Amino acid sequence: MANSVWRLIPLLSAAGEVQMAVDEWLLEKHRAGKHPPTLRFYTWQPVAISLGYHQRRWPDFWQQLSWQGRAVDLVRRPSGGRAVLHQGDLTYAVVASGFSGNRTAAYQAICEFSIEGWRHLGLELHYGEAGRSYIHNPNCFGTATGADLVTPEGCKFIGSAQLRRGDAILQHGSMCLQPDVELFDRVFGEKLVPVNLPVLGAGNQIIETVVEALSAAACRCFKIDLAVQPLSAEEWQDIEIFTRKSSICQAKSQ
Repeated sequence: MANSVWRLIPLLSAAGEVQMAVDEWLLEKHRAGKHPPTLRFYTWQPVAISLGYHQRRWPDFWQQLSWQGRAVDLVRRPSGGRAVLHQGDLTYAVVASGFSGNRTAAYQAICEFSIEGWRHLGLELHYGEAGRSYIHNPNCFGTATGADLVTPEGCKFIGSAQLRRGDAILQHGSMCLQPDVELFDRVFGEKLVPVNLPVLGAGNQIIETVVEALSAAACRCFKIDLAVQPLSAEEWQDIEIFTRKSSICQAKSQ
């Protein structure tokens, strides 16, 4: 029996509002049966802080932050969880359906491709164990829940967040590849201990290596084939129309 085919959208670097609009559009199209399951990877330009959909409290000064001469965007995700600083990270998005079990089971079924991919690259990861106290911390990387992945030393490396609509799921995951420790401290008032990554190259080569390894792992874990297909001009037009009607907007006030 042939594997099912998922769409792989090539790496995209864009503003946070654009990335979130694409993900919510993909989810709605998939939920309506008009789009196949999708995997994509992306980076945030400019640097941004993304807020969880239900997050209502954050420091006022986040709206005046800058990094390397550019304002730091403040964007709301369609998925849950707490705030994530998107600088030096790589984000994945999985849009799919058919995952059985409760929310935690779905998280872990999807996260398996990250565990497998990073194991192939030489980094062992396992699930976090934080209790409900995490909701009092605005920083997603300040705690690690059963939906997040940590190193053997206990350092959180991949923070995940999810949105369900019917049987369809959008899951985000942010991998902290090359963080600016000083900026993280400015944003959250906490010291970030960078993960000691395997040698993966330099600059953009690191991202390319990770995307390749995780894409291959997704094929093995989900028993799928990936068809590379960039977003078309018509799809970008549809995303723009969808964005005008959607709940995704820049987070300007509390």
